[in-house]
Amino acid sequence: MNRNKLIIALGLLLNATSLLAGISNDIPSCYEANKITNTMTPEKEVFVLIDQTTKFDANLQKSIKENTGSQLKPGTSYVVSQFSSFSQGHYMDVLSAGTFEQQIPDDLRNDISVRLLKKFDSCMQGQKKYGLKVAATALNKALAGSSSDLAKSDVLAGLKDLSNRVKKSQAKIKIVILASDMLENSSISSFYAKQAVRLIDPKKELKLVTDNNMVGDFGGAKVYIIGAGLLAEDVNNAKGVYRSPQIMQALSTFWKEWFKLSNAEVVELGQPALLNPIN
Repeated sequence: MNRNKLIIALGLLLNATSLLAGISNDIPSCYEANKITNTMTPEKEVFVLIDQTTKFDANLQKSIKENTGSQLKPGTSYVVSQFSSFSQGHYMDVLSAGTFEQQIPDDLRNDISVRLLKKFDSCMQGQKKYGLKVAATALNKALAGSSSDLAKSDVLAGLKDLSNRVKKSQAKIKIVILASDMLENSSISSFYAKQAVRLIDPKKELKLVTDNNMVGDFGGAKVYIIGAGLLAEDVNNAKGVYRSPQIMQALSTFWKEWFKLSNAEVVELGQPALLNPIN
């Protein structure tokens, strides 16, 4: 198959997989396209979860995109999801999922013809560009759909749902990039008071959570949070709304303990931005 025919074939695969966006692998396999056996599984899986009740400014959106993009390398799978309030039709929705395949190991390349290797390597270059574009499109869609006008925010329910997907991952390393104000506002509890962040009692809130069976299982994932404590006024008003250190400390304590109960570790909780890029 010449280069033009290979590009056409890859294009057909891209169109076919786009119809199943978020359900299966949105990135066509170069191994399958070239009929090469692949026994390798992704070493890392990155789960990006966008809270649609949180409005992010340009700087935070840039941080979300850059930190996600830095993780999308060969040997990595990803899932881009969004969530909001079940009562308003903004339930958990997977926008895109895919895998960036690893190169053929050097010790196996010697057993493959030069002609087939050229086709495979060309396909892998196209896969990387296409995969980054698909993931970026999903992120842009999720961020564009965010609105502070939604009355409720089922953060706990959304995270519990996502944890089921994270736990099933076969990857050795599981990374969760969570973009949310982390302000629960549901039938279980509300972290708001007079359009500002309420000073919560972490112990009491954790008891409410366990009493309502709102603990998940992330299978040992590492969690990075962007946007904690963020309010619509912070985006719409240059002065924003004051939150005391005590309020933010209580919010941080609650979520770190909740993720610990949910078999995950919060590596950094951005208030609202991360201080360090995700490694």
